Parts: sequence; structure tokens; C-alpha cells
Amino acid sequence: MDELRRFRLALVAWAAGGARAGAAAAAARELAHGGVRTIVLVEGNSDRVALEALATRHGRDLGAEGVAVVPLGGATNIGRFLDVCGPPGLGLPLAGLCDVGEERHFRRHLERVGLGSGLTRAGLEALGFHVCVADLEDELIRALGADGVRDVIDAQGETRPFHTFQGQPAQRDRPVEHQLRRFMGTYSGRKALYARAMVEQLDLGRVPRPLGRLLTHV
Repeated sequence: MDELRRFRLALVAWAAGGARAGAAAAAARELAHGGVRTIVLVEGNSDRVALEALATRHGRDLGAEGVAVVPLGGATNIGRFLDVCGPPGLGLPLAGLCDVGEERHFRRHLERVGLGSGLTRAGLEALGFHVCVADLEDELIRALGADGVRDVIDAQGETRPFHTFQGQPAQRDRPVEHQLRRFMGTYSGRKALYARAMVEQLDLGRVPRPLGRLLTHV
């Protein structure tokens, strides 16, 4: 297991609290001293995969640069992770990505740990925290266009499952963009699969603003 993966797991255990928190905190501190430069807090694993895939397309290896991209397992966990990663804990430089519906959670907890006051969207971005509308999948679908995303689905060998999904009563009258977004979340791992595949297909001149600016920041 590589050190950044061990670091991410230690952070998760530390943030979760309980009997393992003390040992996890000690492990995270030791691993951080081994070369972690920045922690990027993202809502889920598909966000991590997308950011790392975009970095690769730009010839960058975030792990080698000491950038640890840490999925929160849900935006409501941001407070716990800021406690262990931010000023109350490791005190390392932070950045992040969230959905617009969760922006308030990020703003409130960043202010709580002393990383801002009266934060606006511009203030969040200045800290390195960027907001997707409505989420990263939606941003990527708009960047590629519906036809481009269908090409990605075809390349994954999932055109037939997608057509079956479109035929479901709840989906028949939905816009295709909505169908595409919902299809990607129909089983565990599919969002991450398509996050990587869509980023790999993107024209680099059309990278969604939150994702592109986050990569530039770190």
C-alpha cells in the first residue's frame, strides 16, 4: 500500500473518532511528515478520480507532488476532516471541491476553524475551494455534450444498458442530460468509472471551471 493511500485511510479513521482515533492521528502525523504538501478534500471517490485523471492529462502526478486527494464520504463530513486536516489538527494547506447544494456546509466549517469570515463564493475560491453546479458529473456532461457522453458510454460497452435505463418509466420523459447523470449513479463504482472516462475524453479547452481551477490551485 503506498504512503498516500495509508495517509488517506489514517485521516478517515481519525476523523471518524472512537477507539482507533488516537493511533490513526499518530499515523497520519507521521505520514504527513513524509512529504504531504497539500490536502484536497472532495465529496466522493469519483471527484478524486476526475482530479487525478485531469492532472495526468497535464503531465502531473499529484501523489508524487505531495498532494493527497481525500474523499470525505459525503459533504456533511467536512467539519470532521477540517478538524483533523486544518488548523486544529495537521495544519496543512487545504483545497477542495463540493456540489453547489453542499456549499453552505463547506463555508460554515471553514469559517469555524478560522479559515475565513463571511466567505462568499469568491472567498471560497481564493482559499482553493471550488463549487460545482450541480455536481461534477453535471459539469462534465455539459462540457462534453450529450453526444460526447454517449460516445463515452459506447466506448465502455454500455450502450445497451443505457438504452434499457432510458426506457424505464421514471426516465422516459427526462432530458437526456438528466438520464446520463442518473445512469452514472446506478451502481457502486460507475460514477468513478465515468468520471475518469469523461475527463480522458475532454477537450482540454473545455474543462469545467471548478475542476480546472482546483488543479491550477494545487
